[in-house]
Amino acid sequence: MSEAQQRAEALARDVLQLARNTLLVNLRFLDAALSQFTLVPSDLPLSTDGQRLCFSPRHVLLRYREEREAVNRDYLHMVFHCVFRHMYIHSLVDRPLWDLACDIAVEEVIASLAVPCAASRRQIRQAAVLEAMREEIHPMTAEGLYSYFQTQPPEDLAELQSLFWGDDHTLWYEKRGEGPGKDSGKNTAANSKGGKDGVEGAPLEAVWKEIARRMQVDMETFVQRQGIVPGALAQNLREVNRERYDYTAFLQKFAVRGEVMRLNLDEFDYIFYTYGLQLYQRMPLIEPLEYKEVKRIREFAVAIDTSGSVSGELVQTFVQKTYNVLKSTESFFSKINLHIIQCDAAVQEDVKITSQEEFDAYLESMTIRGLGGTDFRPVFAHVDALRDQGEFQNLKGLIYFTDGYGTFPAKKPDYDAAFVFVDEGVNNYDVPPWAIKLVLRRNEI
Repeated sequence: MSEAQQRAEALARDVLQLARNTLLVNLRFLDAALSQFTLVPSDLPLSTDGQRLCFSPRHVLLRYREEREAVNRDYLHMVFHCVFRHMYIHSLVDRPLWDLACDIAVEEVIASLAVPCAASRRQIRQAAVLEAMREEIHPMTAEGLYSYFQTQPPEDLAELQSLFWGDDHTLWYEKRGEGPGKDSGKNTAANSKGGKDGVEGAPLEAVWKEIARRMQVDMETFVQRQGIVPGALAQNLREVNRERYDYTAFLQKFAVRGEVMRLNLDEFDYIFYTYGLQLYQRMPLIEPLEYKEVKRIREFAVAIDTSGSVSGELVQTFVQKTYNVLKSTESFFSKINLHIIQCDAAVQEDVKITSQEEFDAYLESMTIRGLGGTDFRPVFAHVDALRDQGEFQNLKGLIYFTDGYGTFPAKKPDYDAAFVFVDEGVNNYDVPPWAIKLVLRRNEI
């Protein structure tokens, strides 16, 4: 490396460190996030894998000479990619759309912070586009934007990519555990030792997950006391820190113990079996148990909110999802007692299902009934009446699929009641203390 190249690299490092320090002074709640990167000279303009910040000295110096704030914004742009864990994505994602969604999401967050040191000229050009998107897309997170672009692909994709570009995402798509490729970084062996691999040996993704969690706590406790509430940042943190629910595991809450005809090898004693074969030739002392006690679903009710605010397509998808989960995990006993109740402000339909064959027939002929207002109380009154009539012998619980806008019963029922909501990123779903709440994304259904 020539002396001029060494000098350019040293100056570029100084510029990036100055950007980090400037941001640290203005955004104290980002202190841990801003200090995670190890600077690595590279042929890429700017890029990060969550550990290394790969930079082209020429790109950084030209960027700094043209507009000092642009380097600060690019640094913050990459930090937010890591905080929101945008690089930890599914391999089947549509890369151009995902890259664009992530860039727009972080630029929206930076704009909402209104920090002068990161207010570059591109923010002015982005303003009108972001304003129009806020009217159409909720929430303005990478996931929300990506879902929107999948159904309505942008006509000016290249223009939008150029407008919101802050860094190269090449390192996101490399295999985990490998450093930058031959065209993306230098001195990778040395840098792999010096980089921050996590707190106390934790995986890198877990480190950023903990940073995001701490940021959310800091914002809720300290930042809001000062009257500063950066809505876009809070929204993205809630999304990335949101607990992911396993609907399959959730349904097991409604299972009860019972016996099924199946060899129970768990309780089979091989000692007695082999001893009998030795002592009496072909006469074992013990045979495998023909019945096994398992936890499966025998009785429960599914209530469906068919008010005008819940789409029929989503309702049918939810019922199909529930059926698929039950069928794939063999959660049903051979004889079941399932009631599917459609209700808006009154009970519109109650279909009793006792076998998988009846469930199949119901799905084929299912029709949404109601589309009026929403009141949860009639369903609970109806279920209580069924119990009094002996229709339910051991009702484990009720699952109520709804958008959340309705009147809840005044007191807790004698069985578990769970409300399943579809979260569009704009609502806070309040339920009574006795109710179980499960919030799912549309794509999780």
